[in-house]
Amino acid sequence: MIFPDRNFDLITLGQVLLRLSPPGNGRLARTNVFEKNVGGAELNVAVGAGLLGLHTGIISKIPSHDIGQYMKSTIRSYGVSDDYFIYDNKVDARVGMYFYEYGAYPRKPQVIYDRRNSSFFSLKLDEIDPKVFGDTKCFHTSGITLALSEKLRETTIESIHRFKEQGAIISFDVNFRGNLWSGDEARETILSILPYVDIFFCSETTARLTFKKEGNVRDMIRSFTEEFPIKAVFATQRTVHSPKSHDFSSVAYSAEEKAYYEEKPYERIDVVDRIGSGDSYIAGALYGMIKSGGDVKEAVIYGNATSAMKNTIPGDMPQSGLAEIDEVIKDHYSDGFKSEMNR
Repeated sequence: MIFPDRNFDLITLGQVLLRLSPPGNGRLARTNVFEKNVGGAELNVAVGAGLLGLHTGIISKIPSHDIGQYMKSTIRSYGVSDDYFIYDNKVDARVGMYFYEYGAYPRKPQVIYDRRNSSFFSLKLDEIDPKVFGDTKCFHTSGITLALSEKLRETTIESIHRFKEQGAIISFDVNFRGNLWSGDEARETILSILPYVDIFFCSETTARLTFKKEGNVRDMIRSFTEEFPIKAVFATQRTVHSPKSHDFSSVAYSAEEKAYYEEKPYERIDVVDRIGSGDSYIAGALYGMIKSGGDVKEAVIYGNATSAMKNTIPGDMPQSGLAEIDEVIKDHYSDGFKSEMNR
């Protein structure tokens, strides 16, 4: 896979969200205090890849008021460029929000969204600086952005077309959300863009239920490359023992090499906050692909490690740099002594 020589390694497109959570294991219905964080699927990918060393940015639209400025400064503090932000100066401009309650067995985590009609929903193609389409090696977005509204769907699909025309590698995550659109609507829309996608992220469950794939996970992910000119497909696999204990792994298929790649799972991860761990996987996988010039094996190794680490960190966004992730990978492959503390 050949990545063009561009200013940015990775540009993403998606909604930036304000997350409010009760401290600890508090209940949404009872708390009087909320901790605030910034997140959003495509932002999490840009942050994770940026922390690993890529030059990343995000296309999004946020209010120009103080909450929007808090979001902007938080995003910039992680090294993600705001060169392609669009600012909403209207009096009624608003941010997308969601409320998250942590789980503890047998109580499941829960999410309540308040994201509709935020500034991002009014994003039009002509508001996006056309320079961006030729400014990045790789462009990434997800099914969440496609599902938010008809207008955003048009903007996102046309953006995919323009990035592709300018030679960027296109990355897409299905990230299916049943509360945003139906399986049939998702399948029809996503199938229409797969001829333009180079790197495809789709879970085993989504492949089976949304795309009606049959067989084992290897058969299903390979079939996407047989039907479309996709170069690499990744499927994450999570085993949930309890809200606080998960196993995580993945399997990938390279159409160019006609080869599968996977490694032993990260077992019994001490889960602090699983939100954003799938996005962190994509961040690590894209880092591995871009830095190695398309090595799918490297993508799997970095994707698994960054996702495993994100599960241990509160908030949406990853917070691990390359040195820490390399140490995690080293321990994962070591059969010898492992220190219980870095000191």
